[in-house]
Amino acid sequence: MKREFYLIIFFLLLQNLFAQNLEITGKEVGCDFRGEYSRSLIYSIGFAGTGAIELNDMYTFKAGLSLGGTGDSFDIKVFTQGQIGPLVNILNFSLSYIYNGLSAYEYHTHTLLPVVSVCGHWVGISTGSGLRFTRFFGETTLFESILSFSGYVNFINNDKMVVGMKIANFSDFHVGNTGSYSYTFYSLIHLNDQWSIINDLEFLQTGSIGLAANFYGIVYRGGVRFTW
Repeated sequence: MKREFYLIIFFLLLQNLFAQNLEITGKEVGCDFRGEYSRSLIYSIGFAGTGAIELNDMYTFKAGLSLGGTGDSFDIKVFTQGQIGPLVNILNFSLSYIYNGLSAYEYHTHTLLPVVSVCGHWVGISTGSGLRFTRFFGETTLFESILSFSGYVNFINNDKMVVGMKIANFSDFHVGNTGSYSYTFYSLIHLNDQWSIINDLEFLQTGSIGLAANFYGIVYRGGVRFTW
């Protein structure tokens, strides 16, 4: 029932987009490098490119492509996202489509992820229900409905930099199981009004009850953003 509510709200707000005079109020492109070591993948590297456009300070459309190597296999990840912020910088609704594939294992996942977010200057939370379809080695497609959550705390947030910590089981390119979440320490350094540098250090965890967890892996992510 909850996922149907998210979808109804999203599409009701989306229809207003076509009834307004549209103005581009922001654009962004970025690229990232990712290095991962974990118990299942052993090692993984990847490069990602993302882009976003904002309309009328309210509607945001994002997309991204990530290519990399996982062990001896090639992986590809794609996402597209539409977001509506009826209360700018406070309340947001978004709907994402995410694809993950591993060629060596004939592994393909397609996920629809509706999310509602409350975002503040210092803290924020997001929650949704990931609707994931998985196919592995040509077997019958498996459907799962996954509770997705994210929360962050900023320790520093000013015109020069943002430093904080996040706990989540989903990102732009991936939706994990409810018990597979990560702790991320992140920083964003503003070089000027257009260029920024990002650095993330992510600790992957697995657990089944509450926040009970075992260490699963570590990820470093670094890149640049250009905004105009």
